[in-house]
Amino acid sequence: MAETTIPGATHQILENDYASEWMGIEVLKLDDGHATIRMTLRQEMLNGFGMAHGGMIFAFGDTAFALACNPASPPPGAAGTETDSITVASGVDINFLKPAYQGQVITAVADRRSSAGRSGLYDIQIFAAGPGTQLPGELIAEFRGRSRTIPKK
Repeated sequence: MAETTIPGATHQILENDYASEWMGIEVLKLDDGHATIRMTLRQEMLNGFGMAHGGMIFAFGDTAFALACNPASPPPGAAGTETDSITVASGVDINFLKPAYQGQVITAVADRRSSAGRSGLYDIQIFAAGPGTQLPGELIAEFRGRSRTIPKK
């Protein structure tokens, strides 16, 4: 499945994440409440106008959101296992600011803004850089996610 680019680091939610694998998502950084990921836009990710389909940008931001919301491994001394609960989206908003195109490398930077009980608030910025340009590039979308931790069934 989708592999991390961090030597020795993994994230359990990517083990069976076929969508992230298909998109070619690379994990650049994972910390508590933070994730940075990237991928290259391919032809099959474009809409009829020749720019990145909004659903692709949304799905990319959603993966960064999920990685930031769910710890890569359980905290030391945590009761139970990491499979006792999961954190999911309770709502999201996305604002598309600029288009992105085939061949561009897009990067998403997700950060927790607030956490209270089982709820959280995360901001994800998505950037696009052309071939040979410095990453992360231009800001193309802002994604805000509201999370809720629930029992895993």
